[in-house]
Amino acid sequence: MADYLVIVESPAKAKTIERYLGKKYKVKASIGHVRDLPRSQTGIDTENNYEPKYITIRGKGPVLQDLKSAAKKAKKIYLAADPDREGEAIAWHLATALNIDTNSDCRVVFNEITKDAILESFKHPRPIDMDLVDAQQARRILDRLVGYNISPILWKKVKKGLSAGRVQSVALRLIIDREEEIKNFVPEEYWSIEGLFEKGKKQFDALFYGVGKEKVKLSNEGQVKEILSGVNGEDFKVINIVKKERKRNAAPAFTTSSLQQEAARKLNFRAKKTMMLAQQLYEGIDIGKKEGTVGLITYMRTDSTRISDTAKSEASSYILEKYGKDYVVNEEKKSKKATNAQDAHEAIRPTSVMRTPDELKEVLSRDQLRLYRLIWERFIASQMSSAILDTVAVDLVNGDVQFRANGSHVKFPGFMKLYIEGTDDQNEEETTKLLPEMEVGDVVKSLEIEPKQHFTQPPPRYTEARLVKELEERGIGRPSTYAPTLDVIQKRGYVQLDSKRFVPAELGEIVHQAMLEFFPDIINIEFTAKMEQDLDKIEEGQTNWVKIIDEFYKDFEKHVKHADEVMEKIEIKDEPAGEDCEKCGSPMVYKLGRFGKFMACSNFPDCRNTKAIMKPIGVKCPSCETGEIVERKSKTKRLFYGCNTYPECEFVSWDKPISRPCPKCNALLVEKKIKKGVQIQCTKCDYEEAPSQ
Repeated sequence: MADYLVIVESPAKAKTIERYLGKKYKVKASIGHVRDLPRSQTGIDTENNYEPKYITIRGKGPVLQDLKSAAKKAKKIYLAADPDREGEAIAWHLATALNIDTNSDCRVVFNEITKDAILESFKHPRPIDMDLVDAQQARRILDRLVGYNISPILWKKVKKGLSAGRVQSVALRLIIDREEEIKNFVPEEYWSIEGLFEKGKKQFDALFYGVGKEKVKLSNEGQVKEILSGVNGEDFKVINIVKKERKRNAAPAFTTSSLQQEAARKLNFRAKKTMMLAQQLYEGIDIGKKEGTVGLITYMRTDSTRISDTAKSEASSYILEKYGKDYVVNEEKKSKKATNAQDAHEAIRPTSVMRTPDELKEVLSRDQLRLYRLIWERFIASQMSSAILDTVAVDLVNGDVQFRANGSHVKFPGFMKLYIEGTDDQNEEETTKLLPEMEVGDVVKSLEIEPKQHFTQPPPRYTEARLVKELEERGIGRPSTYAPTLDVIQKRGYVQLDSKRFVPAELGEIVHQAMLEFFPDIINIEFTAKMEQDLDKIEEGQTNWVKIIDEFYKDFEKHVKHADEVMEKIEIKDEPAGEDCEKCGSPMVYKLGRFGKFMACSNFPDCRNTKAIMKPIGVKCPSCETGEIVERKSKTKRLFYGCNTYPECEFVSWDKPISRPCPKCNALLVEKKIKKGVQIQCTKCDYEEAPSQ
C-alpha cells in the first residue's frame, strides 16, 4: 500500500510522475478543476465581500470521491498541480475538498516533468500560496461579474448566444479599430530613385539620398524630374565610405506569447493548436524503453525569459561540442523581462538539450516534431554568441545629387548558424549584399537611373500572431488567455478569418457598438491594462482582492442597470433574398447566424429549408458598377469571385478584388497569391505592393 498520495491535474502526468517517485507513492489526477462557480447563476455574493459560491463541477463527483477515498488511506498528501495561479487555485480547491491544512507543507511545484526535477521538488514542499490563490480567484470573480451581467443584456437586446468579456471585448475592439483605419486610409504618393552602378566589372545598386549632403524626401514626379536634371553624365564620385562592425543578438528563449507568434509565422499554427501541442510535449511523450515517458519541454504558460544555470550549462556544453568555443557565450547574458511578467518559472525550453529533434523523429507526430524543433533551436540559439556583420555605406555624387549604396556580409554567423527569428511580414533581414572594393575619390559609372512611384499602404489586418503581440504589448490578458480569447470571438461570430487575417463580422460590429455606448470601461484599453496590473498586485501581496473587485463593481453595477433600462432592442431584421424557396415557394430571407449570414425560408418553422449564400466581400463590381462581388466556388471547390448579378454581368476573377482602387490609375486592385504570401496588384497598370503573409 502506498504511503503518500500525490494529486496532479492530468492522467498523462500521473503515470510519468508515479514511475519516477516509486512504490511508496500513488499518483492520481484531478483532471483539472474539481470545483468552480455554478453555471446556472452568477455565484458571487456581491453583498458579502464578493464571497464566491463554489460547487463540485458536474461530472467530477466520482473523481472527487475517488480522491477522498485515496486520501483517507495516505499518511501524507501532496498537491502537485501546475506551477501558476491556476494550478495554485486547483491545489487550494483540492485542499478544501479533502480537508488538508493549507498551511502545511502540502504543495509541490515543478517546472518540468523529468526525474531530477520531480525528485528535487519533493525535497522542498511548501504551504499553499494564498496570494496566488487570491489573484486567480479575483480574476475569476471579475470575469464572472462582467460576463454574467453583460451577456444576459446582449441576449435580451441583441441576440441569444452572445457574450462579452474583459479580454475578448478589447480584442474585438482592436480588430474593429484596425478595420476603420484601413477604410479611412488615404494613400500618400512618394518616389524613390534607384540606380545601377558599375565599378570595374562589378555592378551594384544604390538609392537616391539627397542634395548637397542633405537628405531629401521625394513626394511627387516634378521633384524627381528636378533632381534628375541636376545629374550631368554617367560619372559619380565616391565622397565618403563608412565601415562598421555590427552585432546582432539572438532572441531570448520563448515565452508563451512569443511561442504562439513564432509558431504562427514559421509553422502556420493557430494559437490554440500551438498550446495543445506544447501541452503534450510538456506532459510527456513515450520516447522508448530507455527513458519511457518523459516531459520534453518546460512548463508552457510563462511570460519569463529566465533560464536556469543548469540548462545554460548543458546548452554551452552542446554548443562547444557541436560548433566550437567561438559560438559559446562568454559573458553573462541578461534576459529582458516584460514589464508585467510573472517570473515564477523559466522560459519554454527543452528539458534536455541532448534530446535533439532528429533523435525524436520516430516518436513524435509531424506537428509535435515541428514545434519541438522550433523550441529546441530557439533555446540553443539564445545561448549562442552574437552574429557579427560587417556593414559599409558608400556615398556617390554627381554635382550636388547624392546616392548611397549599402552593403553587408556576415563576418561571423554566431546564433544565425542555427536559427533566425521570423517577422510578421516574413521579410527576414538580408544579411549578405556585397559591394565592390571602393576608395574615396574613385569614380563609378551609372548604368541606369530609374525613378519609381510608390504609395503608402494601409496598416495590415491582424493575424493571430499580430493580435497576440498587440495584446501582450498593451498589457491585456495573460499568456494563458490569448488562445481561448481568439477562439471565442470566432465562435461567437464576431470576427472571421480571411486569408488568415481577422475581419470583423456584422454581429461583432453590432455588439461592439453596444459595448462602446453602455460599457466603455470594459473596452477601454488603458482601463483593462490597469486592471491587469491591479490583479498582479494581489499576487504580489500588495493589495487586497476584495478591495480591487469592489472598486470596479460599484461603478460597473450602475452601467449594468442603466444598460438594462435604456438600451433599445436591436432588431437584426431578415433581409429579402430576392428568390423563392425551392421546397415550399415562400420567399427566402437572409438571416444572421452564429457563423455569419445564411439564407432561410421565411415560412419557418413550417419549412426549415436553409442554404449557404454567396458571400459578399464588400466590393462593387468593376464591370457593371451596380452589382456586388461575391465569393463563389467552382465545381472543383476552387474559390473564385464574380458579380452577384450573373448572368446579366459576367465579371469573374480567380484573384480576390479589394475595395480600394489603384492609387495610380484608379483601376481594380486584387490580392494575388505568390510564393512569399499575398501581394496586392493592379489589374491594369504595373502598380503593386510589398507582399505580406
